[in-house]
Amino acid sequence: MLNLTFKTPSSNTPFIVMLILVMCFSSTKLSAEQKKTLGDWDVHYIVLNTTFLSPEIAKANNIVRSKYNALVNISVLDKDSKIAQNVSVSGDARNLLGNSKQLNFKKVSDGDAIYYLAVMNHDHRETYRFNIELRLGNEVQTLKFQEELYVN
Repeated sequence: MLNLTFKTPSSNTPFIVMLILVMCFSSTKLSAEQKKTLGDWDVHYIVLNTTFLSPEIAKANNIVRSKYNALVNISVLDKDSKIAQNVSVSGDARNLLGNSKQLNFKKVSDGDAIYYLAVMNHDHRETYRFNIELRLGNEVQTLKFQEELYVN
């Protein structure tokens, strides 16, 4: 497990840097960041086990580290200007048996960047279909994707 400490002016900057490093150097199965264009937005998303977070980063973001917890990270950018969008995010994740888990997203701002984070528990090799609604004024888009989650 990667456990890095960073000293920067922003308390969330280590979180972002750590996510990039985890995606690059992880030897366990981990989905790299993915992107979908929905309307006028580029929506970036990643799901990873919370054990990849250092205790300091988890504590700073009120995230419980556990091999049974996954972190869902969403960011929404204007597809032309690449400016982070301040949207309302809600959604759920359903396993293949149809059991649903409500995702409670928390907004995290880091300078000009905005991230929406939700933690969910899961079992080993459990596949979830994510259905996430993004809303800004009258614009509503739905992000749909599927991930298999692992206990590590």
